[in-house]
Amino acid sequence: MYQPFPKTFIRCTIIFLLLISANTVSAQSIQQWIAEADSLEQVPNETASLHKLLMVLQYEPKNMYALSKSSELYSRIGKRMADKKTSLRYYQNALELAERALTVNERDDGARVSMAMALGRIGMTQSGKEKVKAAKDIKTHVEIALQVNPANFKAWHILGKWHYEVSNLNLFEKAALKLLFGGMPPSSLTEAIKAYKKAQQYAPLFMLNYLELAKAQHRNGDKKEAVQHLQKVIAMKEYTEDDVLVKREAMDLLKSWK
Repeated sequence: MYQPFPKTFIRCTIIFLLLISANTVSAQSIQQWIAEADSLEQVPNETASLHKLLMVLQYEPKNMYALSKSSELYSRIGKRMADKKTSLRYYQNALELAERALTVNERDDGARVSMAMALGRIGMTQSGKEKVKAAKDIKTHVEIALQVNPANFKAWHILGKWHYEVSNLNLFEKAALKLLFGGMPPSSLTEAIKAYKKAQQYAPLFMLNYLELAKAQHRNGDKKEAVQHLQKVIAMKEYTEDDVLVKREAMDLLKSWK
């Protein structure tokens, strides 16, 4: 006579098979998904790349590359969103993933850069003490990233942006920053330009860096060099989804500066 299996046995068997399946997928597909994510980013299709990395995190929640890169992509995609609430939601996801990455390895320069990016994006939506607090934390993360890896071009770029933005703070924000740091941290357009040039040294095809360098040079009175860098941006090949917007902004600035 047929004896059905107990329900508890069936449930345990299903769970066991799912665990085996998860381990098999993890072992066979993680590196493939990461490679596909990198390829999709170059297409460029950053949203599809992000989805691949999130698949990786389903099976390897502590994968440092997937955590840091998906955080970075959330920051980049969020900036292009037309709706501010949607942008903020993306930035918050970026922040959460960067926090998870730092929990796994607080000395990872990629995680530090992703955290600085997320804080920078959120900080730009705030004002007063919140914006100043973000500025303080950004500098800390970038400095640690550069201690770990002095060739991290993204860290140099963010440091350049930090100097540029801090030198442009209003009096209230500067006073708050001075209070938080226990003294006004050294910041200037000259330091911004130096940091951008460091990023350029390590990543000569990083289009956004040339645009930000041009802005700093123009504000610093180096108008000839600023124009030359804008012209370089316009002539460069586009590699990322941001590059289309970067090139458009460079064209608009070039017209306004003439």
